[in-house]
Amino acid sequence: MADAERQPLVRKRSKRPAFRLLRKQERAYRPSTWDVVILAAVAAFGILAWQISASFVRRHDDPRRRSYPGEKITWTSCGTLVDHQLECTNLTVPMDHFNSSNNGPDNSLHFTIPLIRLRGKNATDNINILLNPGGPGGSGAEFIWRWGAQLNTIIGENYHLLTFDPRGVNGSVPRANCYPTEEIRRELSVVRNKKIVEDSGELWAWAGNFVQACADNMGVHGAYINTPQTAADMNSILDAIGQDDMYYWGFSYGTLLGQTYATLFPERSKRVIIDGVVNQFSWYNNIFDDEDLTDTDNVFDGFVDECIKAGKEDCALAELASSKEQLREKLITSIDQLRDDPIGVYVNTSIHGVLDYWAVWYDGVFPAMYKPANWRTLADNLAALLKGNATAAFMAYSREGPWVSLFDANTVIMTNDGVSGPKNWPVSGRQELVKQVIDFYNSSTSRLFNTALSHEGHFEKQAWKIPRTHNYVPTKGVKTAHPLLVLTTTYDPICPLVSAKSANDAFVDSKIVEVKGYGHCSLAVPSLCINKHVRAFLDEGKLPDDYTQCEGDGNPYFGKSDDEKKGLVNLQSSSWTEEEKRIHLAQVELARDLWFKPRWQG
Repeated sequence: MADAERQPLVRKRSKRPAFRLLRKQERAYRPSTWDVVILAAVAAFGILAWQISASFVRRHDDPRRRSYPGEKITWTSCGTLVDHQLECTNLTVPMDHFNSSNNGPDNSLHFTIPLIRLRGKNATDNINILLNPGGPGGSGAEFIWRWGAQLNTIIGENYHLLTFDPRGVNGSVPRANCYPTEEIRRELSVVRNKKIVEDSGELWAWAGNFVQACADNMGVHGAYINTPQTAADMNSILDAIGQDDMYYWGFSYGTLLGQTYATLFPERSKRVIIDGVVNQFSWYNNIFDDEDLTDTDNVFDGFVDECIKAGKEDCALAELASSKEQLREKLITSIDQLRDDPIGVYVNTSIHGVLDYWAVWYDGVFPAMYKPANWRTLADNLAALLKGNATAAFMAYSREGPWVSLFDANTVIMTNDGVSGPKNWPVSGRQELVKQVIDFYNSSTSRLFNTALSHEGHFEKQAWKIPRTHNYVPTKGVKTAHPLLVLTTTYDPICPLVSAKSANDAFVDSKIVEVKGYGHCSLAVPSLCINKHVRAFLDEGKLPDDYTQCEGDGNPYFGKSDDEKKGLVNLQSSSWTEEEKRIHLAQVELARDLWFKPRWQG
């Protein structure tokens, strides 16, 4: 692979996953066709969730309003999801939980946070499991509408599933938004950012304007859109529903939120699951975070290895090489040639354009590392490309889809949380910053995807004008009300196993359960073993005695049978119970869903 000087500052954003969700960069987003269907679904779900969160607070005389003993809030029925009741409400929380003097006269400065709950049919104890889908910037409302049915099947009917749009996100008020209107966003958010050296002048100038616009547009609230404040919001949610103990399952960035909550409020952390773990020490303390990509190259190697094992009948790329080493080199070399020689693709008078390296590598290959159940499609597209037919790859990775704004929560939260601003990034000018970034990329643990780290927005972080208002510092030796359950895959492309081990070291008596396989968060690999550990933990507080590994079920990569091609085991011949079959089907649906995507893909 070429040195970092030839690498792109790729279109950025989103952590985590996964599972680091609803992420949106501040620049004009040009989604590929891979994104078109997803973005359309995101738009539909997001609009629905936004409309719900914006409307139910106005229904003061709605006959569907309901309340429950012990709760301090009133809910409004907001639909059903696979014969389960959904109910919604809004909660007002202080702008600053940690210093009330910042909240203005009569505590007039606050955030309004939408809550949505899927009621479990047998939740006799009225225990709510709080969920966070990731991001930062992931919408809980969208999460429930999209995944609530599957998660209910996996967790069981003994719990209500409760989630929320965090402060600054989606239906919360005010939102993290650096532009006053969507029209202005489209006009002002465009910047060239593929080549770090060649495009750095424009990016440097643009970043200065962007960070000033963020500060001006959000006003005083902007400084309080951060993870520690959101963790405190979760206590406000517990208090509102009359629940003393935190039951929580967080994915990707949601693991950072979970770790932050457990450190700030260990006495209430009774059942905390973190899945696809972010290293909180790097997130809060480091200018650069290289640990994210520790296993990304290993996941790509797994894609190549599984393809060769499957053979040409099940992986289209396998006929182009006789070994995994040969196929790996062929893919890297062929795609790299698109840097200087992109391909013009003409479909018809309405559909034509250019397929370049950045589209294939960062909008095609890298996102597929999150969800190996979709590797077969990636292999088909790449095989056609290497044979001279670029149409499928162009349609999947380069086509402009509907323009969808997810606002700027991802940028604002990440930058407010971490080390940002000229005082923390002292450079004499653009060239010095470029040298820092290039040196960082060249020292990355990933040689193939090192510039994926540009999704962290280094130019914006360096120029950031909003002051850091939290003083949260991650610590080790945290003893919680009950030890944490830490879930991970063996090879996660963005939240690696080593980060799960950092959380395991930080929280006393916490235990890791690793599902053997590739992908982002445990839900990337269907596994009844993982499910049994989750249920035992939630129901009984039971943790394994030591580090535990789980096998996956079925072949989520390049299966040969019709069932395996869908990621399924042969349910006809299995000895599983009917409930276990339903759980497996739900896990497979989640494993194939492209919810967890790189930050820059929203």
